[in-house]
Amino acid sequence: MGDFNQSVILEAIRRSVEGLSRIELVEATGLSAQTITNITRRLLDEGFIAEAGRTINGPGKPRVTLRLVAESRFSVGVHLDPAVITFVLLDMSGAVVHRHVIRTPDKDPRRIVEAIAQTIDALVDEAGVDRALVAGVGVAAPGPLDARKGTVIDPPKLHGWHRVPLRSVLAEATGFEVTLEKDTTAAAVGELWTGSDDTEGSFLFIYLGTGLGASVVREGGVITGSSHNFGEIGHIMVDAEGPACSCGSRGCVEVVCTPQAIVEQAEAAGLFEDDRQASDERAVEERFTLLCERAAAGDMAALGVLRRSAAHLAVLISALTNVLDVDRVVLGGPFWGRLAEVYLREIPEPLNRRSATRAVHVLPVDGTVVGDDVAAVGAACVVLDAVLTPRASDLYLED
Repeated sequence: MGDFNQSVILEAIRRSVEGLSRIELVEATGLSAQTITNITRRLLDEGFIAEAGRTINGPGKPRVTLRLVAESRFSVGVHLDPAVITFVLLDMSGAVVHRHVIRTPDKDPRRIVEAIAQTIDALVDEAGVDRALVAGVGVAAPGPLDARKGTVIDPPKLHGWHRVPLRSVLAEATGFEVTLEKDTTAAAVGELWTGSDDTEGSFLFIYLGTGLGASVVREGGVITGSSHNFGEIGHIMVDAEGPACSCGSRGCVEVVCTPQAIVEQAEAAGLFEDDRQASDERAVEERFTLLCERAAAGDMAALGVLRRSAAHLAVLISALTNVLDVDRVVLGGPFWGRLAEVYLREIPEPLNRRSATRAVHVLPVDGTVVGDDVAAVGAACVVLDAVLTPRASDLYLED
């Protein structure tokens, strides 16, 4: 109960703009004045919060404002993508203190773990942060995952990653406690943690990376699924006449909506020579970027390819939102910035047309407020979330 109440108080102070007095904390949390006094005294002693001036609000003693000490703790977020690995160092407020991006080495797990460990050390050292203040490392990785064992299990784009115990080997290599999270789930946590103040509403997060995924936030938390692998959408059909998929169907998200699929459509339309190696993620990213640049410059053929991909994505989103009945849709991920202008223009109308609840409300479609690093930021937020966010499950008694 004490840990839960402490989380309630820390979260209230973190979400406040100017800080809160003890009296305001009583009003905001519903906790007793004595509980607030006891816990805030401990948080002051431990350096999590600090007194930040006094305010006079009516008769009586001036109120002492309490604010979060952002530099009291830090967390590292790592996003493992088949093309690039993104690293961020966050302070307790969720602000990015330092950032690194490296090209993903060849798919050998040992080399990748080595590169991640070395870059984490460099990230912390360059920021001048005491390692003792780093609460842990969060890693966002493509699924499927074995969350209990901290294992990555045969991700489609990371060949050779068969049951890699990423959590344990990275913890051993860095000396930090490591949390492993699915990239789509981490992205939603990042959006929830650093994005809208609306913690009660629900949203569907569509993750646009080397692969596509989905996550859902409802009542202030991310739905993870029974095996922690919620959001595997690669084999949902969005184009009945589309290309064949490895699952035996046709027109699945995996072969229609991913960056590689979009690049292949551009090649088929004659926009690029078809001389690229199919598994070369770097070449796919370069051509994808060039395609988006051509579309932005007014190349109608390039724009047509992106419009078709937006139409297919609208089919996917409508299927998911009709099932999940959320308040809004958020799109983000490493490839989002290059697609934002076209997708935000093209998706809302067909989504509304297909919506089962259009007579009740229009589904807003927004881009992430976090940026392309949303999965890395979210992975770091998963670590901070464990420290700061109150959970009713913490109150359950174990047998």
